[in-house]
Amino acid sequence: RRSSDLQNGRTGWVQREVRKMSLNATQHSSSADRQAFVSFFAQIVQDLTDENLQHPEVGDAIVRLKEVLQYTVPGGKYNRGLTVLAAFRELAGPELQKSGNLQCALAVGWCVEMLQAFFLVADDIMDNSLTRRGQPCWYKKDGIGLDAVNDAFMLEASIYRLLKRYCRAQPYYLNLLELFLQTSYKTELGQALDLITAQPGKVNLNRFSEQRYKAIVKYKTAFYSFYLPVAAAMYMAGIDGEEEHEQAKAILLEMGEFFQIQDDFLDCYGDPSVTGKIGTDIQDNKCGWLVVEALKLASAEQRKILEENYGRDDPEKVARVKELYEALGMRRAYLAYEEQSYARLQQLIVTHANNLSKDIFLSLANKIYKRQK
Repeated sequence: RRSSDLQNGRTGWVQREVRKMSLNATQHSSSADRQAFVSFFAQIVQDLTDENLQHPEVGDAIVRLKEVLQYTVPGGKYNRGLTVLAAFRELAGPELQKSGNLQCALAVGWCVEMLQAFFLVADDIMDNSLTRRGQPCWYKKDGIGLDAVNDAFMLEASIYRLLKRYCRAQPYYLNLLELFLQTSYKTELGQALDLITAQPGKVNLNRFSEQRYKAIVKYKTAFYSFYLPVAAAMYMAGIDGEEEHEQAKAILLEMGEFFQIQDDFLDCYGDPSVTGKIGTDIQDNKCGWLVVEALKLASAEQRKILEENYGRDDPEKVARVKELYEALGMRRAYLAYEEQSYARLQQLIVTHANNLSKDIFLSLANKIYKRQK
């Protein structure tokens, strides 16, 4: 009993400490930072297109690039890009926070947003998605179609043009190049796992294990959505030690898993007018959190219902899967998971952020907790 009391006391202390830090955490992604970040996009487009818009050979392609940039890159929540700016402000000393370096942080933030756009343009094609951020997916626009594949390549190439333009003279340039390249590779591995596990028309629920799901989430989402923005800011602030990056990774990969499970829940239960997209995970045969958890809870008869209806592009079969989710109490299961995961994140921050600013991680966790889109 004494051991249990000590454990409960420790848990209570952790929660109190986290609440104190949350109350004191600075809101780095303030309206001023957001306005500065959003305004800087016009400069990004100009940097990438103005020089060659009238080029006699590639001018038409640059006009196309400009259109792709303006349609696919802005319009999201900007959490990834703003995290670069917020983390840089928190980690860098006053000397590093001069206007030139802040401009670099803005540019790197947009590089992260551009990487996101590159992945989403390609992912929407592979998933046969209809809408993104409240408008038709880029490939669904009239006259675009599969030409969007090359547009995605142009978005990716633009990242490295920007990094060269803004960061080439900086001591962290090589670290940023390697970080973006490694993050892209890890994300593409995650996408490959997702596609292999959820082949259209080949429903095999035996593949939908918790281990496989966690691997997909870690590689497809967590590295680029959470570790990349903070790691980029760390390098820019001169923090390049392996220990510090491993500590950050321990927190941020867990946060990425939390974020993706939220996404899976919102795909099924979110309001498209709020999320900006119509969920298709069930008909796309996705190895998502809801189906993985449902398989743990399902009886033999209920599993048969999943096998007969999951992964079929038929509204009635999709509705049948959603009915089964309701019968299994998946909403309640998710809400319980959300509370447990948030508490675990708080403890990880207290444990691993000793040599880094806890405010960065608390701010990120608070942004995504109970999110609706």
